[in-house]
Order: sequence, then structure tokens, then C-alpha cells
Amino acid sequence: MSVFKKDFLWGGATAANQLEGAWNVDGKGPSVPDMCTNGTHETPKRVTAEFEADALYPSHEAIDFYHHYREDIALFAEMGFKCFRFSIAWTRIFPTGMEETPNEAGLSFYDRVIDECLSHGIEPLVTISHYEMPYALVEKCNGWYGRECIDHFMRFCETIFERYRGRVRYWLTFNEINSGTLPHGVVLSLGTLKGYTGPTTEVPDEPQVRFQALHHQLVASAKAVRLAHQKYPEFKMGNMICFITMYPYSCNPDDVLKCQREMRMMNWFCSDVQVRGSYPAYAKRWFDEKGISIHMEPGDEALLKEGTVDFYTFSYYVSNCVSVDPSLARVEGNIMSGLKNPYLETSEWGWQIDPKGLRYTLNEIYDRYQIPVMVVENGLGARDVIEPDGSIHDDYRVDYLREHVRQMREAVLDGVDVMGYTPWGCIDLVSASTGEMAKRYGMIYVEKYDDGTGSLARRKKDSFEWYRRVIASNGETL
Repeated sequence: MSVFKKDFLWGGATAANQLEGAWNVDGKGPSVPDMCTNGTHETPKRVTAEFEADALYPSHEAIDFYHHYREDIALFAEMGFKCFRFSIAWTRIFPTGMEETPNEAGLSFYDRVIDECLSHGIEPLVTISHYEMPYALVEKCNGWYGRECIDHFMRFCETIFERYRGRVRYWLTFNEINSGTLPHGVVLSLGTLKGYTGPTTEVPDEPQVRFQALHHQLVASAKAVRLAHQKYPEFKMGNMICFITMYPYSCNPDDVLKCQREMRMMNWFCSDVQVRGSYPAYAKRWFDEKGISIHMEPGDEALLKEGTVDFYTFSYYVSNCVSVDPSLARVEGNIMSGLKNPYLETSEWGWQIDPKGLRYTLNEIYDRYQIPVMVVENGLGARDVIEPDGSIHDDYRVDYLREHVRQMREAVLDGVDVMGYTPWGCIDLVSASTGEMAKRYGMIYVEKYDDGTGSLARRKKDSFEWYRRVIASNGETL
């Protein structure tokens, strides 16, 4: 008998800006990703305040899910998906983020996507905001630094909650909201880059501005959750955290204390607010030492308390080590780098592979919060090769996923209430970190390449059949 629940949500995860394309079709407005050029592991992508005629903007076509969604969802159903995590592009519904009246063509598109999922017995898991700040709000109010974004976001939530009630039960407010604790979050999440053109790695960062913007996001998340609980009691509302598991490099107490401090602000701060309903005590000293002062409007603290989530979700790709020794070797990772762990291997992009870290992380999360937990991103970015017969042998991806599912199963046996698993990029899509297509995560290959060419044809990889067997056996056949 499987250790996973009978209704365990096996599936896959995507984001609108990385797969939909059709960036200006049917009334859609530009979001921050639409203003980002392609890049590579060695050369960062750029954000441009104006479109440059000779630049390639990968999200403009992406993999054109907008016109291929029926084909793609049918493939997900063939794998046996119980759940599909996707996001709603804010600028498809409100092109500038500021309109009073929604764009009906955008709403109708997601009607079709949701209905297609339901026709195949697939539960929609909708991320409301997945790294898609409307660019007009960047220009108008420097992104989430402008408190007026809360009201604009709530209009968006009110619209989609009412439109899709009865068909969507599971919602996530902000994707990887804790990216805002890092300078990289300026581009990815917060949109505090008014007027900037240049590499995404060199965006000017003002921690005071960034954390004030993050506060506004946390208030907006709480207001959305409170609205759902008051008006749509059938909704289940979740957060979403980019979890970068950290270990002390040594048993030196200084390494242990530094690791605890970094774990708190990177991994626990946002979810402590979203799950427990208030700013944690440790944040005060950290803000004081950084010279940061969060301005709260009257009622903000009550809002945070009233808008706590029903379940916790997170992405897990890597773990890193932490030390006070500045001479130790560093490695890359998801939105942040860290110290090399001598016990782990790394991917081609320098990300450390640590399946046991997933078990450890699930236990830490559940011990802390005691609410259901879901792994909504996990996967291996790699270069895939189409063989002469058209097959794609991605045993490296199968090995990565298999070991992580095994450790997730161990966490369930440890007593963790794990409600689902949606590996990242169940179909190849544009990389958020580099803008590449070459860094592929999917179980479905898409013939789209870094120079913008490609037929967009879909092909099953070996991992497709492997994952189909895993789902059919509810995680027993690995």
C-alpha cells in the first residue's frame, strides 16, 4: 500500500510568463518578464525600459501554450496528472494592472484552460502572481514600493476569484515571495526598477525600498486570503516559498549561528508572517542592523493576523552550506549562491543536488507550522538531445526526480502531511533565471531554441513514461 494519500496531488508546475507566449495577443499588456531579453549561464539577461529592435525577448513567444494548451493538457492527462499548477498573467486580465474593468478575452482564455483541465480530471492549482509585475505599475509607482499596488492586486483577485469559483479550489498568492528578501527579487517579484535598463544582475538595490515593497506584498497576500476565507469558504489558500536549505559548513558555533541567521531571513521570515500572522521577533534586530524601517499603516498588523494561509507550498532544487570562512568555494543555485558541499554533486548549471535535503526540509517546515505541505517545484535543468529516431533519453532527470520522490516518501513516513508534488517545468519552458530554452526541465520536449527558432513540436522524453508509472502507482513504482 502506498504511503501517499489516495487523493495525493501528483502533477506538474508552470508559470504564465515562461510558457504562454502571445505576450500582446487579445489585449494583454507587458509585464516585467516581457521586458527581459534572453541570456545564458555566463551572460545575464537584461531588462529594458523600452523594447530594443535587435534584442530577443523569450517570453514573447515562449512555447506558445496560449495556442497549444489543449494539446499540452492532453499530454499531462496522459501522464496521469491529478493537478496542474499554472499562473494567471495579471496583464492578461488588467493590461496595465490599473484598469477598473477586466479584459474579457483574458478571462475567457483561462476559462478554457481551467475547463480543459477539469475535463481530464485535473485539479487546477492557480498561482495568482508568479513573477509577473505589470510593467505599467513599475513606471507608475516603482512596482510594489507603491502601496496603491495592494488595491490594484485586490481588484485582480476579486475578479478571478468570482470568475473561477466552483472550478478552482486551490490558490497560491505570490510565487516565491521570499525572493524579495534578496536583491534579485527586485526584478523577479517586486518590480522596484523604475527606469532601469541593463543586466538583471546589476539592478540598483535599496534594501529600505525592497523590504517596504515586500511588506506591501505580504499585506496584499493577507488581504487576498482574508477575502477568500470570508467570501469563498470552499477555497484553500496557500503561500509559496523558494526554500534554499542551508547547512552549517562545520560545527564551528560561528558557522552554526550564521546559518541560523541566514535560514531565518531567507527561508522562514515570509512564511512566519503568512502562516503565523505577524513579523517574527528575530526580524527586528536584523532590520535595525541594516538600517531598515518598515512603515505600517494602521490595520496592517490585524490584516496579517487575519490572512494566514491554509497550506504551505515551496520550491526545492538545491541546498547550500554557510560559513564565516570567506575562502571557501562557492556554487550557483536557485536565486542565490552558496558554499560548496563536498558531499554533493552539482548540475551542469552548478546547482547542488541534494535529495535528502528535501526530506530534512519537509520535516523542518511541518515541525514549525503543522499545516499541510506541498512541493510545488522540484526538478533538474539539463541539456537534452534528440536522438536520430526522435527519442530523448533523459535518465539523469529520472534519477534526480526518483531520488527526490523517495525522500519525500520518507518524510511522509516521518509524519509530515504532504498533500502533493508538482515538479517544475513538466513541459520545457523559458528559464526564469537565464531566459534560456537550453536549460530544460520538462518531461515533454518542446522544439524551441535559444535563437528564437523552432517548430514548437512536442515530444515525450523517457521521463514522461517514468512519471506516468509513478503516478499510476501512487508513488510506489520508482
